Amino acid sequence: MSAYLATDAPVTDTPRPNVIWFFGDQHRAQATGYSGDPNLHTPSLDRLAATGLEVTQAVGGCPLCCPFRGSLLSGRYPHEAVPGHEVPLPEGMTTVAGPFNEAGYRTAYLGKWHLDGGGRREGRQKGRLALGTVTSERRGGFEHWLGFENNESQYETWLHGHDETGEPVDHFRLPGYGTDAITDLAIDYIGRRGTVGGDGDPFFLAVSVQSPHDPYIAPRQWMGRHTPGGVTLRPNVPDIPRVVRQARTELAGYYAMIENLDHNLGRLRDALDQAGLADHTHLVFFSDHGDMHGSHGMFRKTNPYEESLRVPCVIGGCRDRYDGRPSQLDAPLNHVDYAPTSLGLCGIEPPEWMAGFNYAPFRLNDKPFPEPPDSAFCQLVKATGHRDSTDRPWRAVVTRDGWKYACLERQPWLLFDLNEDPCEQANLAHNKRFAAERRRLHDRLAQWIAETGDDFALPTL
Repeated sequence: MSAYLATDAPVTDTPRPNVIWFFGDQHRAQATGYSGDPNLHTPSLDRLAATGLEVTQAVGGCPLCCPFRGSLLSGRYPHEAVPGHEVPLPEGMTTVAGPFNEAGYRTAYLGKWHLDGGGRREGRQKGRLALGTVTSERRGGFEHWLGFENNESQYETWLHGHDETGEPVDHFRLPGYGTDAITDLAIDYIGRRGTVGGDGDPFFLAVSVQSPHDPYIAPRQWMGRHTPGGVTLRPNVPDIPRVVRQARTELAGYYAMIENLDHNLGRLRDALDQAGLADHTHLVFFSDHGDMHGSHGMFRKTNPYEESLRVPCVIGGCRDRYDGRPSQLDAPLNHVDYAPTSLGLCGIEPPEWMAGFNYAPFRLNDKPFPEPPDSAFCQLVKATGHRDSTDRPWRAVVTRDGWKYACLERQPWLLFDLNEDPCEQANLAHNKRFAAERRRLHDRLAQWIAETGDDFALPTL
């Protein structure tokens, strides 16, 4: 038996469960139908949330592509894995693919990688960012890998990598829109694994798409559903003409991309049905971080405000196997938690080097439930130079009881009671009335920094 398999796992005739990650880029938690966004129609995601486990407080603990992805795959915090933009995953660092491989799972990664700065530079040398190459030893140990380092053109998506036998696959251009085409590849992979005409082997499949990252463009049928003038803005978008104009224009395309992403989620679920895998495949939908779209006068990411930090997260699939299971989880699932949770869904013991929490019992209805973390530790380790956002390192703590506290180096910065102020319009960080609450959260943030071996310089209160 593999060292990664839980020794007390029962022996049954039931097929070992599969896990699929289906995740986008810059999809904020507020932008779903089930969360009440009036601009959106997301039936596939809404159904997944209604029948699965909706994680209502999920965060992208470092709201920036590369650091989040490094933590997602390694189960380590950004300062231990990928601390900044275009910083590669450390040479030889084991990813979640390792324990799955050891447990006899087939492992595959399809789509955006963004964990190899060298591939990006090589692509630039060729004059085509889309043609950057990630070498075989830097593909995270996945048995099958077809991806791209980074690309900002949905209609010019080039993949490369290796097939399931390890044979190299040269760069090839996907037909049509990137999110559609990558979903096609995932559907093909599911078909080959299926119990109906497939090999039936258990698998872990990561499907990483660019949507709804800028540039905000989708196929015509989706773009035609939204116009700038018809967009309803969040209450915390200031009434400044240039901000409103940019927010409306970009959100029209953003919402079109999300509805296309939702359509592809539905296609993926149909493929599981057709392959005979729907009853024993966990489908985890999430994003790496959000997008400000004018809230607080900001755009894009890299800050701890709700629109940047919060992400949609639903653990669904497996139809209704687990009668009486929870439908919502109000704990702050973070980037380091996806890997141990996904292993736990398959009865595989998460390795000790993963820093995250295993939330699988809440999905499996495995009582008594463990006590989840009281908070999530969030970081921007290295400033990025992104415009219209925060260009300084910070640390933050988001609590289960609805508070958020963030510090710049040696300086208290933000304090919000999200229970009464979900749009973060009243910063309490320098309000003496809330000095005791600030102290409580400051001490918890200091504890996180000490426990994780971070070296951030907190202020003295």
